[in-house]
Amino acid sequence: MESRRYAVLMTVLCHVTALLGVFLASGVPARAAPTHIAAELVAGPAPSAGQATLAIRMTPEAGWHGYWINPGDAGLGMQLAWELPEGAKVGEQRYPVPRTLVVQGLMNHVYESEYAVLVPVVLPAGAAPGARLPVRVKAQWLACTEQLCVPERAELATEIVVGAAPDAQAAGRFDEWTRALPAPLDAPAAFVLGDRDLRLAIPLPASVKLDAPHLFVREDKLVDYAAPQLFSRKGDLLLVTIPRARFAAQGAQAIDAVLRLDDLGNGIALTAKPGGVPTGGVPVTTGEAPELPALPWLLLAAVAGGLLLNVMPCVFPILSLKALSLARAGESEAHARVEGLAYAAGVIVACLGLGALLLVLRAGGQQVGWAFQLQEPWVVVTLFALAVAITANLLGLFEFAVPGFASGGSAQGSFATGLLAAFVATPCTGPFMASAMGAALLLPVVPALTLFAALGIGIALPFLAVAFVPALRARLPRPGKWMVTFRRIMAVPMALTALALAWLVWRLGGPASLSYVLALAVMLLALLALAGRAQRRGRRALVPALLTLAVLAIGVLTMPAPRAPVQTAASLIDAKPFTPDALAKARRSGKPVFVWMTADWCLTCKVNEEVAIEREDTRAAFEKAGVVVLRGDWTRRDPEITRYLTAQGAAGVPLYVWYARDGSPEQLPQVLTPALLAQQAGT
Repeated sequence: MESRRYAVLMTVLCHVTALLGVFLASGVPARAAPTHIAAELVAGPAPSAGQATLAIRMTPEAGWHGYWINPGDAGLGMQLAWELPEGAKVGEQRYPVPRTLVVQGLMNHVYESEYAVLVPVVLPAGAAPGARLPVRVKAQWLACTEQLCVPERAELATEIVVGAAPDAQAAGRFDEWTRALPAPLDAPAAFVLGDRDLRLAIPLPASVKLDAPHLFVREDKLVDYAAPQLFSRKGDLLLVTIPRARFAAQGAQAIDAVLRLDDLGNGIALTAKPGGVPTGGVPVTTGEAPELPALPWLLLAAVAGGLLLNVMPCVFPILSLKALSLARAGESEAHARVEGLAYAAGVIVACLGLGALLLVLRAGGQQVGWAFQLQEPWVVVTLFALAVAITANLLGLFEFAVPGFASGGSAQGSFATGLLAAFVATPCTGPFMASAMGAALLLPVVPALTLFAALGIGIALPFLAVAFVPALRARLPRPGKWMVTFRRIMAVPMALTALALAWLVWRLGGPASLSYVLALAVMLLALLALAGRAQRRGRRALVPALLTLAVLAIGVLTMPAPRAPVQTAASLIDAKPFTPDALAKARRSGKPVFVWMTADWCLTCKVNEEVAIEREDTRAAFEKAGVVVLRGDWTRRDPEITRYLTAQGAAGVPLYVWYARDGSPEQLPQVLTPALLAQQAGT
């Protein structure tokens, strides 16, 4: 946080110093040297009623941009010094709706193509029709790319001809520039300025469509420009919540702002005064995501998604635990039902716990999504150690009854198995689940937690069905010696899970982290072997068990800090790294765009990549259609990717979005078929 504050402060100070240096280096005005943003002063129609309009037309070179009146975290707004005829005066500058540009975590309010700043002029009272009124202005501004900024200046001049018939071409240009201005809101907005956030209530008819809305606040040091903005609707009120500025936050008696309605440049200008701001409302997604379905449909989707998660690749590693528990459930009807309920309770509690933690972190400003736990190296290391221990247990190295897969079994063990199953089985999203979990991040707390509970019910449903339906339970094999062999066989997928987690540690932290966790695994296996030896001799294994827990705790707490992640291998379809700027540039190119969100810990993602993405026919179809491919790697926490997922109404990966040549988006299924992408490119 301190580094970000420092970056913001130093950027602004450097820009201001550069501008002052240019200004003081010359004692007399002069024509500007060639600039990266060409400036032109244009006079508009000047009716005899005493009013006229001037336009400062700004044309950036490709790759350069200028700034709005409040530039954001970095940059500098345009400075103007006017020379006017006696009796004339200029009004407030009017800017078109800006765009957002995030560079190294800093939010900028910019213009990347031609734009015009309109300035109203009050003419002298005695100006007669036909009079020519000279106007001059000394303009200073900052021209920037994503790598550097250059202070620029120019002396601009024009004439206002009072009462002259407007030139058709000039009038057309002014009409176009005027249409680019945000429309003034006809009613005042209200705001409440708290210690943590700014909340506004903007009177806006519910019929007004919003697509990727964003509120540009004119007052400096009032809000955190780069923080996510939350929008919700309550009747004809649009409610906006923005975190306060984190460095030298200022107060305000009134707030001027521009609300961007869509990516086409439409917006409204508003003024807000202190007043009441209601709470609640229906959340508004800030991207191309579809509108939220009704809560009953979302609950059904969550249950269906959890049910299907039982056959997704993410769940396969824990099927060994379920299979042993289901087999043992055939011992008695009462035992089966108790274990079924205990297992379901464990799954639901785990889903509720993960969901509640996710909502708390997001409320605190963290950019996290579903399966966020697997983005933390210490969690992956803990899961790796657990997978190693379970594999050793299944192979008979030691006995550990608490998880519920030992021969005796218990309700507590089934509950623990349910906890573990849900924790490991939910890193990916599948059909139905994606919309439900995405909605949970946007809904109020109670409906959101209800959706997480419904997901847990869906995951536990097959187990509950076997536990409570005698006909299904009767089909299970009777307990016997075969379970010992079955237990050994089930050690294979759990060992593969441990290997997959070790690979993920390598992806997250490199060879040093992998060597560390392998050494940790050897120590754990040695201690578990000592515990098993004591158990087989009829002695208590308390000391080896405590040593095992101590080694695990020390190992997790002292693990080396992860280094830069291992670079992803080159993609067959020539994928480029995803950034919001790269997406905006690709969409402006007029080519189809395929956005592909993945993570190394998401097994569904990896299956899709093998089956449908990294294929020769997909590459050929994309190459023929000129498709731009952007790949977002969510293996580690990435705020930009999380914001994009949330804007799309998705809680996690995989996510696949197709942008047609006209820029219209389409979300593709979470499970891709081999020919789907090639067909999409051919349409």
